[in-house]
Amino acid sequence: MTAELREPLGLKMYRALSRAAEPVAAYALTRRLRAGKEDPARINERKGKSGRERPQGQLVWIHGASVGESLSVIPLVARLRADHPDLRFLVTTGTVTSARLMEERLPDGAFHQFIPLDHPDYVANFLAHWRPDAAIFVESEFWPNLILRAREAVSFMALVNGRVSPSSFEDWKRQPNAIKYILSSFDLMIAQDRQNAARLSELAGKQIQSLGNLKYAAPALPGDEAETAAIGEQIGHRRCWLTASTHPGEEETIIAAAVLLKADYPDLLTIITPRHPSRGAEIAALAEDRMLKAARRSANELITSQTDVYVADTLGELGLFYRLCDISFVGGSLTEKGGHNPLEPARLGAAILHGPHIFNFVETYTEMRNTGGAALVRNEREIAASVRRLFADDKTRMSMTKAARRCAEENASRILDAVCAELAPRLTPRQPVA
Repeated sequence: MTAELREPLGLKMYRALSRAAEPVAAYALTRRLRAGKEDPARINERKGKSGRERPQGQLVWIHGASVGESLSVIPLVARLRADHPDLRFLVTTGTVTSARLMEERLPDGAFHQFIPLDHPDYVANFLAHWRPDAAIFVESEFWPNLILRAREAVSFMALVNGRVSPSSFEDWKRQPNAIKYILSSFDLMIAQDRQNAARLSELAGKQIQSLGNLKYAAPALPGDEAETAAIGEQIGHRRCWLTASTHPGEEETIIAAAVLLKADYPDLLTIITPRHPSRGAEIAALAEDRMLKAARRSANELITSQTDVYVADTLGELGLFYRLCDISFVGGSLTEKGGHNPLEPARLGAAILHGPHIFNFVETYTEMRNTGGAALVRNEREIAASVRRLFADDKTRMSMTKAARRCAEENASRILDAVCAELAPRLTPRQPVA
């Protein structure tokens, strides 16, 4: 509990300076709005103001920052709602895409709001309006004003699926008193794997348990049936493979692999879904530089018989392309981004390839490789060799696909059961809120 520790001077200074920086926070919101990163109809929610009334009765607040975290929240909310039908659930996220997913997929008794920026007044507005009885943070959003003010307002706080990246771990180690004080706000902390449990334990100064990655229990990414069918018709019977959530420095390697593969498969289609869709034109130009004909989804360009590389530079459609390709390279793993979620393609029937930098999901990738659902590739030659093998050997490709899906499904219920067993008995609030 924070009451047992003295707030470090650095945190006091941060909170004081952030209060004085309200014009900066407001300007940041304006810039994000102009860039299409905020919902103009709901921009006041980022200041802690809502046009929606608080529901009657006990309210549990669950926060997951972006799409990955918010997908993990859906089965958690559904289970807790089933176990506690008298509770209502407020789910907050910080991105437009995650908000759209929450609006579509949250169960009855749960609703979505945007998280306020970490300004004291914005956070105070949010807490005063919603008056949550309990707060559950998912993964790694350690904003000081948000967490410390929430600690004062709720009777129970938990961190579930806790994660600290290696770089953030090194940063926080330079502020040991601040992070220890912040983490002391949580009554319960559960890490997503052993590596993150070790990092959180060191930062918190106490032992943190791991029950497994809650993302195993997340539902499959959505994919519009009509759009999936339309693109599938454009692809026809051509061989295709997907490279998902790629970053700068990865596309060059992927395109080089596509050039090698095209020598064996002249009709090959390589689909690239960049992590940041705004980079679509840049990626198409990289393909054209290697004499590959590119088309971009954001420009409404169709896949024709001449298209070598299709750049799917749109938001919220990754599930569509995972459904269309049974070989998927998962990005963020050739460069030191830590790798993206392999469970997403696993649920939708893909043999999975990944690079060496997978610290975000190291245990998940290791388990998938050990069970035959994933393979490590380090460069364009290894990527081309693996894709070539999977094209040539239907049995191996189907075996990898089944192993990946089985790994995801078998862990899902076990981990969700374990996390909910820890949370359920602690969600009895102090008193009803009128």
